[in-house]
Amino acid sequence: MARKDRPRAGAAGAARFPGPMDTATFLRRHWQKRPLLVRGAFPAFEDPLAPGEVLALAASPDAESRIVRRDGPHWSVEHGPFARSRLARRPRRDWTVLVQDTNHFSASAAALLARFAFVPHARVDDLMVSYAVPGGTVGPHVDSYDVFLIQGRGRRRWQVSRSRDLAFVPGLDLRILARFEPEEEWVLEAGDMLYLPPEVAHYGIAETECLTWSVGFRAPSDQELAAGFLDYLGERLALAGRYADPGLAPARSPGRIPDALVAHVARTLSQVRARPGDALDFAGRFLTEPKAHVYFNLPPRPLSPARFCAAARRRGIRLDARARLLHARGRFFLNGEPVEAARGCAPWLRRLADSRTLASIAGAPAALADLAHRWYREGVLHLGEETKA
Repeated sequence: MARKDRPRAGAAGAARFPGPMDTATFLRRHWQKRPLLVRGAFPAFEDPLAPGEVLALAASPDAESRIVRRDGPHWSVEHGPFARSRLARRPRRDWTVLVQDTNHFSASAAALLARFAFVPHARVDDLMVSYAVPGGTVGPHVDSYDVFLIQGRGRRRWQVSRSRDLAFVPGLDLRILARFEPEEEWVLEAGDMLYLPPEVAHYGIAETECLTWSVGFRAPSDQELAAGFLDYLGERLALAGRYADPGLAPARSPGRIPDALVAHVARTLSQVRARPGDALDFAGRFLTEPKAHVYFNLPPRPLSPARFCAAARRRGIRLDARARLLHARGRFFLNGEPVEAARGCAPWLRRLADSRTLASIAGAPAALADLAHRWYREGVLHLGEETKA
């Protein structure tokens, strides 16, 4: 019998690397080191979205989308949303539409992204889809993050190069490599997968109408982290005092900054220090902050706490696809804010963060039910599916 302070959901962290290779072997030999082609990584693969559904998302103001066109040596990129009539009149060649965060709009896309849970959620960004007609491409380029490219319907030819020549074509709103000499080449068909580590130049060209699913990972630069941390500290500073200069002598050179003022600035800045725990608090907030365009739908007729708790015991709970819940060192963070977890809630919240769902909250502390109900009213958590008798 399960202890009352332990969640009764299924085991989390069971995701394994798609294909015949052992997960640990892949991470040791290939992750952030070298490309890997896996034929038939997803046998009998079915696209999470059909082409028509991808184009419908490209027309939606809720999704981030782009169209990339090539006309000989000329390239163009436009940002959506796009008129449905224009998408219906798409060219027959050299045209691609890209839609980010498909896992926010499709349970099947979210399930595909979940297959990569052998990488920490804090590193996962989104599942992007590329719909292309023959010749469609975004050009040769490099990414600063790891990526898994899963081929859906149709065929796409991929070329890769280890060249360090990162000069870009000037005057474009795209970072297309000016020179690209392929070293390896493959044609991917449905269910095939190509892994590429950061900074490996690659060039994908659709041979037929096709869908390609791209699992991208977050890799914030040190500059982003430092700038974000300084903003974090700035919001929490409470320094007393102000510059003053009693007994000021007449200025001989009014344009010169007084030495006393420079010294005061130096003394003030020396007081700006990170406290123990600031790094963890900032990391949790930074890594769970939703993207700027993300919003949550509130339930139109929310259940009362008692009815919600009863339903959650029966049906379980699940995080909204847009919600980001992470944990570290006994602390929890949701959508850019720390979570105050009452005693006894931590095991349940860890499981929810790891698997994004709990089959039931029966036996959970009352404080967890209260927290879950609040998140449900905010639209970041939902009841699970109805169970069949």
